[in-house]
Amino acid sequence: MRSVWKALFAAVFAVLVGVVVVGCAVPEEQQEQGGGDTGGGQQQEQQGGEQQVAQGGRADLALVTINLEALFFTEMVRGAEKAAEEANASLSVFNANDDPSAQNNAIENYVQQKVDGLMVVAIDVEGIRPALERASEAGIPVVAIDAIVESPAVDVQVGVDNAEAAEQMGEFFNQWAQQEGIDSARIGIVGALNSFIQIQRQDAFEETVKRAGHEIIQVVDGKNQQEEAQRAAENLFTANPDMNAVYATGEPALIGAVAAARSQGATERTSLFGWDLSEQAIGAIDDGFLVGVVQQDPYTEGVRAVESVMRLIEGEDVQENIDVPITIVTEENVDEYRELFE
Repeated sequence: MRSVWKALFAAVFAVLVGVVVVGCAVPEEQQEQGGGDTGGGQQQEQQGGEQQVAQGGRADLALVTINLEALFFTEMVRGAEKAAEEANASLSVFNANDDPSAQNNAIENYVQQKVDGLMVVAIDVEGIRPALERASEAGIPVVAIDAIVESPAVDVQVGVDNAEAAEQMGEFFNQWAQQEGIDSARIGIVGALNSFIQIQRQDAFEETVKRAGHEIIQVVDGKNQQEEAQRAAENLFTANPDMNAVYATGEPALIGAVAAARSQGATERTSLFGWDLSEQAIGAIDDGFLVGVVQQDPYTEGVRAVESVMRLIEGEDVQENIDVPITIVTEENVDEYRELFE
């Protein structure tokens, strides 16, 4: 009888050990999420460092963006989600909330989590290089979107050439001024001095209009935040009553400039130019004081980024620079874009 009990005890003990070993083998993240294969096309939006990589699917991808306040970035995420779904891949989205250090930390975490592919819209293109290099050293394909990151760690660059597009807007401005009979416009700029991309847009525009004899009278910093941009733009209008043009370098800056022009009663004396359509921008075009807007295609940028990173994962050749063209939207072609904001 004693031998029977000993055999029974050994069997039960073996089962219990097996359960404990299996439980320990499941990563902590999967235990918290319930574990298992969740299938393709799943994405999780992460805020300020609270990040988990969605499990399952053909590949685990990560997209680190600047913020999710601007329509530009939400459209980019929407395009990336669609492409990931079609590729049967999972997608994790990290919202850096305009914080460069948060971007770096997110990339480091994704490297540790061993994602299959990484896409990033850099805030600080210089500061982000070491984190991207660690991703590359770990064998993770890297795609830079929009902001150009000069680094061998970046396999593919997707997006608009911001300097070239800003130069196009500068030439558009010069033609407008000539048609209006303005020999030397007095231009204010609502920029974002914490954004490398928007500094590129500012510099290239300035150089182009100055060559035509126009003057930049003041630059204010909207910090890539709509409320801050509006306050800065209101100060710009107040300080420069003879200013006859304003150039805004991004979506929050342009929305802020439109609101400031209305609140300061400057819509009759000042013409606006800028980047990225919004409901507010379309209203200003309709009212006649917003002359031209550089409209990008962030949805396509998101799609092309995912397509590129999937090709890299599968060992296929990919074009190093994928250009997504811009359109300058005016009263003549704005109707083509209205349904985006309805």
